[in-house]
Amino acid sequence: MTGSFGERVRAALAARGRLCVGIDPHAALLESWGLEDSAAGVREFGLRTVDAAAARVGIVKPQVSFFERFGSVGFAALEDVLRAARDAGLIVIADAKRGDIGTTMDAYAEAWLTPGSPLEADALTVNPFLGVGALDTTFARAQEHGKGVFVLAATSNPEAADIQRARTAAEQAVSAEIVAQVSTRNARSTPSGEWGSLGFVIGATVDWTDAGLTRFSPPAPILAPGFGAQGAGPADLHARFTASAAMVIASESRSILSAGPDGIATAIDTRVADYRKALDV
Repeated sequence: MTGSFGERVRAALAARGRLCVGIDPHAALLESWGLEDSAAGVREFGLRTVDAAAARVGIVKPQVSFFERFGSVGFAALEDVLRAARDAGLIVIADAKRGDIGTTMDAYAEAWLTPGSPLEADALTVNPFLGVGALDTTFARAQEHGKGVFVLAATSNPEAADIQRARTAAEQAVSAEIVAQVSTRNARSTPSGEWGSLGFVIGATVDWTDAGLTRFSPPAPILAPGFGAQGAGPADLHARFTASAAMVIASESRSILSAGPDGIATAIDTRVADYRKALDV
């Protein structure tokens, strides 16, 4: 793939719609798919999901934890799924939510964002709550290799509200301060008219006013969990994201995966059409 990550996402959304298929092999889903709860099971689950998604959407998001729970053999399974997805032309977001300081964070970035790495993905979710500045070398690595980073900003889970809605010394919500600091970094490296490659995780059930969020510049991808099983639907693209709706990657996992191996393709097709209709309103 060529071009910046932000522009590749922009093209993928335009060509394939906004649905991102999460690859979340919960134990219950493995059982319903007739697969064993093991590294071999999550590998098969992941590869089947990639096969169903490849001709239908532009983006998939493996949840690392469901592979990691099996240790080294689980990571080996994840490596196969990541490779298969990227070989199929999909943009792959590794949902690992890494966040640390110094050389430790550098090592995470090396693992996930370096071309040729066994765990190579197109983008990585990261946690900024040790300071946005602690992620600067990760941002630089992503920029160097045409990769992306999705920074947690305003998540849907209620446990996050006290921290993410807290006020900084400048009387700005923490979520809004994260978006502002990352947007400043995007502005330094993004040509005029293009999308930035440093995106944000903003839940589909988040009230932007409550979170202190406003439209940001330059535009950048918004990874939006909360669609599907967590309650948000295609109508929430406009209701929640308003003028930023065109930048949203609508992530769904259980709502798609629960259709099973025989129904997943139809579930994907239906949901892609639903999001297209929502944006046409």
